[in-house]
Amino acid sequence: MSGRIRISRLVRKELRQIFRDPRTKRIIFASPVIQLLAFGYAVNTDVRGTATFVQDHDRTAESRSLVESLTAAGYFRVAGASTRDRDLTEALDHGRAVIGLVIPAGFARDVQSGRPTSVQLLVDGTNSNTGTVAQGYASRTIAQWGVARGREVRAAAGAPVGASLTMPGDASLPGGVDLRVRAWFNPDLVSRVYNVPAVIGLIVLLMSMLLTSLGVVREREMGTLDQLLVSPLSAGELMLGKTLPVAGIAMAQLTLVTVVGLLWFQVPFRGDPVVLLAAAGVFILAGLSMGLIISTISSTQQEAFLGMFLVVFPVIILSGFLYPVDTMPYLFERLSLANPLRHFLEIVRAVFLKGAGFTDLWVQFATLTGMAAAGLLYATRRFARSMV
Repeated sequence: MSGRIRISRLVRKELRQIFRDPRTKRIIFASPVIQLLAFGYAVNTDVRGTATFVQDHDRTAESRSLVESLTAAGYFRVAGASTRDRDLTEALDHGRAVIGLVIPAGFARDVQSGRPTSVQLLVDGTNSNTGTVAQGYASRTIAQWGVARGREVRAAAGAPVGASLTMPGDASLPGGVDLRVRAWFNPDLVSRVYNVPAVIGLIVLLMSMLLTSLGVVREREMGTLDQLLVSPLSAGELMLGKTLPVAGIAMAQLTLVTVVGLLWFQVPFRGDPVVLLAAAGVFILAGLSMGLIISTISSTQQEAFLGMFLVVFPVIILSGFLYPVDTMPYLFERLSLANPLRHFLEIVRAVFLKGAGFTDLWVQFATLTGMAAAGLLYATRRFARSMV
């Protein structure tokens, strides 16, 4: 019997064993969709309805107009108002407000006379990410209001249109230069457009490692692995028989969650599907090799499960999924280069959002290919030693 026939029969056996249990089918096909929906909505850095405390010492139409412009887009909501400093401090201290806006007395007078004026913006920095994003939104909104109102005042006075207010993040420059900012690839800066493609890679990695590591160890616990070891199958053929079914399932999961991401979350896809599939194929092999290595050092399914999670958490943290790799300390940034998930996230985000191709991503492709080949070779050798 040729090796091809032995491998094909082992693949059929693996698929039959995987899909024999109805619960396994639900885990394979329903779980990724549920995880994508959960991650897509939960992993969200957008600022909406941020609690804002207003301290208006001016109490004029101009100050009310500024507050209305801050809340009009839905990014902020007024959670309280007072003229006492103690009330603002308590609101920030007790978490009732994230942003504090202080409008000084004489604000309207300075605006209407065309004199430079300023407002104070206090930000709760407990959650640095939320605070930074909220500060950026608030500064930009206040600056846009100042530029627009300054033009109205100067136009009413018959003066050339230009900037009249000095405010945080002012969008205008001296000399009447109007600075207009445009974000490429994600114009509205929606976090799910950036996060959902990364969630797809994370789900594929988890499923690849889970099915592979637990599948081999389960056979060892049930005693069926001993029967395979005394068969004519070589270590390489046995590894192929174990990995090919899981690779096919992982590719089906990738297609499923990608379709859900495109249709449900409306994530743009500007690249070539062939590039994404090629990258996914190499990445899946890298994930399978990690699962196989875990299976060779685990005696029970519990050990394999715990070993997988010991690997998964550092992989996620060092991948750039939650935090940019460039902001990490130098040592961890270097360590992340050995992380296959980091390279796949760079590929999938570039393909989805930028329409990048093979020529733009050849470094990531080469790195993933090397990792997959080295991992599979190491896992096969470890498994071959365990067969002796």
